[in-house]
Amino acid sequence: MPSRLNYVMGLRNAKLDAITAYLGPAGRLKLFSNATSQPSGPSIAVPAGPVLLAEWVLGPPFAPVAVNAVLTPTIPTDVVGLVDGAPGWWRAYKNDGTAAVMDGSAGLSGCDMN
Repeated sequence: MPSRLNYVMGLRNAKLDAITAYLGPAGRLKLFSNATSQPSGPSIAVPAGPVLLAEWVLGPPFAPVAVNAVLTPTIPTDVVGLVDGAPGWWRAYKNDGTAAVMDGSAGLSGCDMN
């Protein structure tokens, strides 16, 4: 049977705020091209093929408190991409830039990060 878990908004926001706490101040966000598929999780190394399109140092904090189950990372206003390309997926790291914490799809719409 498929999961039918539902959470009240306060718990949904708290779960997202836990991500900010876990990443710590100045977490990093890396955006990769769609040259290869997103790995099956952050513990899997970035495969050969995707191009690193952009990298941001976020925060502090990584994101303000979640609102209506949306976590909005604190992205600097002066970000310049590394190379041109179509986004495919992203990965968030602790502030050391190497300890991967989570990843998701990226694109222009309908993705985890738009």
